[in-house]
Amino acid sequence: MKLKDVMTALAAKGREKTKLMMLKHGAKEPLFGVQVADLKVIAKSLKGRQDLALELFDTGNADAQYLAGMIADGRHMTKAQLDRWAKTASWDWVSATAAPWAASEHPEGFALAMKWIESKSEPVARAGWRTLGALGTMRPDADLPVAKFGQLLDRVVREMPRAPDGVRYQMNFFVIAVGTYVEPLGARAIATARKLGKVEMEEDDTDCQVPDAESYIIKCRRGLPVAPKRKTVRC
Repeated sequence: MKLKDVMTALAAKGREKTKLMMLKHGAKEPLFGVQVADLKVIAKSLKGRQDLALELFDTGNADAQYLAGMIADGRHMTKAQLDRWAKTASWDWVSATAAPWAASEHPEGFALAMKWIESKSEPVARAGWRTLGALGTMRPDADLPVAKFGQLLDRVVREMPRAPDGVRYQMNFFVIAVGTYVEPLGARAIATARKLGKVEMEEDDTDCQVPDAESYIIKCRRGLPVAPKRKTVRC
């Protein structure tokens, strides 16, 4: 399939109700309103199409960008390409999925994430914190900069109160990921969650709730000290 064929397939799967829901949550045109279940079906035939993933993302179409994240292999992307994905994600759902999915697979994923969280651009900072959480979710603890992850937990406590809503949400996700999957920092992440308390979204009118980090960590561990590492964070 070529780019035009995929875009035609996406347009055919677009649903007005889904599109309206996406727009309500901050999505911007262009988009078709394709449900994730339908995107997964399309993605199955496109795995490994790195060239197509880049073309899809460059369309700026929200559905195409999400699909690009589903089929891309971050290990084979350049840092410049990943940077572009973080900077040109069409809305927060993409900046919290496609770009972090790919970046977390890249050998320089941690360095990229650390650069992104310093950005004054909310979407880029959001992608950075999501990438850090993804790294904790997938990479063996022996391959993680555990001491730096601990420092980042402290940073969340200091900076979350004045962070933008989207960044605050992803900081909370980072705490959950560390508490759920990174054994040396499990107790520290729980302590961090207690310091944070209930995380509020100041400007959100979509009734979306920020998960309570402590209870979510405990639920995801399922009675274990930590949950087993995941092979992927794609969903």
